[in-house]
Amino acid sequence: MRLAEYTDYTLRVLMYCAARPQQMVTISELAEQHGVSRNHLMKIVTDLGRQGVLETTRGRGGGLRLLKDPAQLRIGDVVRASETDFRLVECFDPGSNQCTLSPTCRLKGLFNAALGAYFKELDGMTLADIVEPVAAPVMGRALPSRGTAGATPVAAPRSLRRPASKAKPGG
Repeated sequence: MRLAEYTDYTLRVLMYCAARPQQMVTISELAEQHGVSRNHLMKIVTDLGRQGVLETTRGRGGGLRLLKDPAQLRIGDVVRASETDFRLVECFDPGSNQCTLSPTCRLKGLFNAALGAYFKELDGMTLADIVEPVAAPVMGRALPSRGTAGATPVAAPRSLRRPASKAKPGG
């Protein structure tokens, strides 16, 4: 199974916006970031706007941003709304099924169960689960990302700290 590019870029648009909750994002910014045509992104943004997922503002100072809380947007719902076809094999469509094995075949049941498991995994994750907000710049400089040199470590709360080991003298 493979997601359509449309679904891939729909998820990317949502992730990009979710990572910048206080910022209006532009189509040009998204196009440059992902190397996708503005026209393709316009279709995606228009659909997400119609679904009530994105707020879009035209004109100078305009752009787009998430209308919904990322913690309420299940990835499975986004994929279902973006994809057009989940027929994994011919027999999934009774109107065009020409497979002669259909009356005795168990493959359809296996694929149907696999598709159910796929969506169970996707439904278990939200946009908030897969996105980390981008740190706001401090006085014109970007904050160091995790694990970079010069970053100040943050101590774990006492309740999560391991008890200090007591070293034996001379050992």
